[in-house]
Amino acid sequence: MLQNDGFRALDRGTCLRLLAGVPVGRVVYTKQALPAVLPVNFCLAADSSVLLRTSAVSDLVRAIDGAVVAFEADEFDAATRSGWSVVVTGRAMLLPDPDGQELLDGPDSWMPVRDDVLVRIDSEVVTGRELTGA
Repeated sequence: MLQNDGFRALDRGTCLRLLAGVPVGRVVYTKQALPAVLPVNFCLAADSSVLLRTSAVSDLVRAIDGAVVAFEADEFDAATRSGWSVVVTGRAMLLPDPDGQELLDGPDSWMPVRDDVLVRIDSEVVTGRELTGA
């Protein structure tokens, strides 16, 4: 690689700040032993975990509850050839919500959902890269 190839690794704090500024990312998981990717809207919780809302009976919930998944979000500008990408890797789990408070604190789903639940993805590993314009 060139000494100044335009890529810069981002620290955890910067990664989380960037994630907090975008509404949509992608969950990367295994479905029937094959890789699958699903775009979702999300928010960051106070503990830096990723929260998303979906239906309790969705294929996504069945595939990721208790599994280690990746979550990726990014933002790019084609005109300046610049942008960033952040990946969060961690265990996904349904949040128990006996009093309904967690559901109030989570993101609203952009899709209509029935019997909605929150899924939390722990931010065990957070990595990011920034591409500066060429």
